[in-house]
Amino acid sequence: MSNLGLDFGAGTGEPPPEDARPRRSEHRGRGGGRRAERRRGGRFRSCLVVLLVAAIVVAGAWFGGNWAVDKVRVALGENPDYPGPGSGSVTIEVMKGDTAAAIGRTLEEAGVVKSAGAFTDAAVADERSRSIQVGFYELKMEMKASDALAILVDPANLIQARVTIPEGFTVEQIVARLAKETGLPAKRFRAALAKPGSYGLPAYARGNPEGYLFPATYSFPPKATPAQMFRAMVGRYERALGDNDIEAVAASLGDGYTPEQVMTVASLVEAEGRGADMPKIARAIYNRLELPAGGGTNGLLQIDASVLYALGTSDPTKLVAPLADLTDSEYNTYRHAGLPPGPIGSPGEDAILAALHPTPGPWVYWVTVDCAGTTEFSTTLAEHNQHDAVDPSDC
Repeated sequence: MSNLGLDFGAGTGEPPPEDARPRRSEHRGRGGGRRAERRRGGRFRSCLVVLLVAAIVVAGAWFGGNWAVDKVRVALGENPDYPGPGSGSVTIEVMKGDTAAAIGRTLEEAGVVKSAGAFTDAAVADERSRSIQVGFYELKMEMKASDALAILVDPANLIQARVTIPEGFTVEQIVARLAKETGLPAKRFRAALAKPGSYGLPAYARGNPEGYLFPATYSFPPKATPAQMFRAMVGRYERALGDNDIEAVAASLGDGYTPEQVMTVASLVEAEGRGADMPKIARAIYNRLELPAGGGTNGLLQIDASVLYALGTSDPTKLVAPLADLTDSEYNTYRHAGLPPGPIGSPGEDAILAALHPTPGPWVYWVTVDCAGTTEFSTTLAEHNQHDAVDPSDC
């Protein structure tokens, strides 16, 4: 049995020998009776402390970590707390698998709370503590434990750089957006991109990250490096593939394509279409590449977005006829037949799946005819010319 709370003598921690103990009187008077009662009461209270400690140890299995130790300290009055409200600033991290006791120790070590046990007490009393999210939080030094808990249970207090990458963004646009939202210099992102192995770029991309930094909204912790951010984007791209083996599917399309070529088609589809039209646009692109005599276009894809990419701009006013003469870049699909050398931006999931699974059909031409985005598809140039294209500036 533990001797916590029991006074066994002159600081030795051991009971005195039997012959040194006072003997009971055979004829106890009132005083002797009261002393006996006090002894019985003292022993009773000591047993209660021991039982309480035992109960706390058992309960510790439920809360994990050193919760039981903290509760013992509470029973003995050893879980001091700051009065608050605190001052200064400190950032702490809640990690996956952390119990209330583990978080309390992190806070104590960082100087946020006076004792881990004080935080554990506050957490046990508040059911919201079970929903504390993993991440970084900014707190003050010397806070009242319950005040610190109030910050941690509110997801709005998570510190993270929240960055949205729109569909179709180029690598340069992504770098600019990341630098702006995270405060890191753009040169650090460019340096990271030069090491494709550090962020898991697939081998079939041949070192070119264009098209593989998936467009989505990301939340990055304060200490995330550019390589970690790019790894998250490439990982999200791979999840967008779903169950598709891109190498096998690409090889099965037409006369066979590489994954890089399919991702190039996906980036063109992203630039040209939306929603349910995307698989039909993908088919029209493949038809221009595969049909005899280039499907009526002599194998020229004639996609404005690819010319803009070659010009290093997204401004459509830069497209002045004849487009074939604007640049000799291989991305000028009015001048060079076939696919451009690589993707022209980051396609979203719909565009990727459209390129992998184009709708069967004979279409070669497409044009948007109104501001609602209605697209008309045609098999001949004559039919195509009958549709009036909408001027984007009117929308």
